[in-house]
Amino acid sequence: MEVFHLLKGLSQGKLLTSEELHFLTSTELAHSQRAKAFHLTPENGLDKIKQRVQLFQEIYQPVSQLCHQLGIKNDPLILSTLWELWLPLGIELGDAKQKKGSPYIVGILGGQGTGKTTLTKVIQLILHHLNYNSFGLSIDDIYKPYQERKFLKETEGLIWRGPPGTHDIESGIQVLDQVLQQPESETILIPRFDKSLWNGEGDRIEPEPITPPIDIMLFEGWFVGVRPIDDEVFQSPLSPIAVKNREFARKSNQRLKEYLPLWERLNYLMILYPVNYRLSKQWRKEAEHKMIAQGKMGMNDQEIERFVEYFWTALHPELFITPLTQKSDLVVEINSDRTLGKIYCGRDKS
Repeated sequence: MEVFHLLKGLSQGKLLTSEELHFLTSTELAHSQRAKAFHLTPENGLDKIKQRVQLFQEIYQPVSQLCHQLGIKNDPLILSTLWELWLPLGIELGDAKQKKGSPYIVGILGGQGTGKTTLTKVIQLILHHLNYNSFGLSIDDIYKPYQERKFLKETEGLIWRGPPGTHDIESGIQVLDQVLQQPESETILIPRFDKSLWNGEGDRIEPEPITPPIDIMLFEGWFVGVRPIDDEVFQSPLSPIAVKNREFARKSNQRLKEYLPLWERLNYLMILYPVNYRLSKQWRKEAEHKMIAQGKMGMNDQEIERFVEYFWTALHPELFITPLTQKSDLVVEINSDRTLGKIYCGRDKS
């Protein structure tokens, strides 16, 4: 008996026998770290697996269609990710919101190519099916206006948008506070950003109106939740932080202090964590090659190398993200082929 064949059958509408349900339960419990992260125990395991199985059959087709629209057409990957991560996470967030009562804000930290945008959209679909009103906000949506970033480029050396210092933090705080306060019969304006404007420099566009109540907010970005570290670290910086870039790295670290009020509003933080941070180069190249093949504008490999290293210099993954895996609510390891590695609660490993 194999989990994949059972999931394949479920996706085709087949019902599971009692033996098969018990097999799925024991298999999930055998992944002890993942089971603990999603509060699956020998006592509640069978009931939780029955709930997941029912939801799987109800949601598989729309999730599969969404993934295909997003360019993910590896059906075995969709099956396994839906079962091991998306469904239990959606159920977990719904339960957490119920316990908290008030709106629940989820931070999703993930570098380039880790799948944070896909995860956000799929979780929204699952939450909607579970009768929760949710929406997604990217840290990209709160960039400072183009003209302001142009000035920063000339005066602060912030060549590209993305690093600490290029965001309108007050705008982000305002949105999160409005979500938390749930003003009655008042529309919340969610900031949005168009990356295609100004020859790819991007700029703000009309905000998107959202009508309360909002149950769960998914706030994603490449350094959401990241905190400043001791400046002494930069005396002997890691590659690719060369001596000439040391001041940029130090300033990025210092600017993180301005983001702390934003992070304090998070109720839950998860990290999509590549088994090797250098994979982000490979994944970015794959994405750019795909865009170019479709006739769209894209960077060449040398440009990608410089672009990705710029972000590593600003906030080196080994300095800022690896330590955070010991303090987060959920860590999802991503293998080089995009399959899931270990899934665990970081706080349990600290």
